Amino acid sequence: MVEDGQLAAARDAFKDAVRTAAVQAGPQPQLDPDRHRDLVLRTFIADGRLTQIPAAHGKRMVVLEHIASSFEPGVRYPEREVDAILRAWHDDHAALRRYLVDAGLLSRDNNVYWRSGGPVVV
Repeated sequence: MVEDGQLAAARDAFKDAVRTAAVQAGPQPQLDPDRHRDLVLRTFIADGRLTQIPAAHGKRMVVLEHIASSFEPGVRYPEREVDAILRAWHDDHAALRRYLVDAGLLSRDNNVYWRSGGPVVV
């Protein structure tokens, strides 16, 4: 669109596109029963994948605890299997693995990992 002899964005077209996309998307499934944690997870997880690793420690812990639930308590996983599970979440699976170990959510010994923290749904 041209305004005063210069190109300008058609704001209404952008607004309409956003409204249409929001209606088509429909309601998103709840990722956590706690409202605050659910909001954090929705911010960083889209289509079942982590869009980015949160920089803020508190938000990163919420995301890491959610990802840790991908591992069954009491099961030992070889590093290759841990990497495959984490790669499904994010391309930088090595960073996720380090964060999970550093946070005490996964433990490691001789390239074997097991879930050692985080909430467990009973």
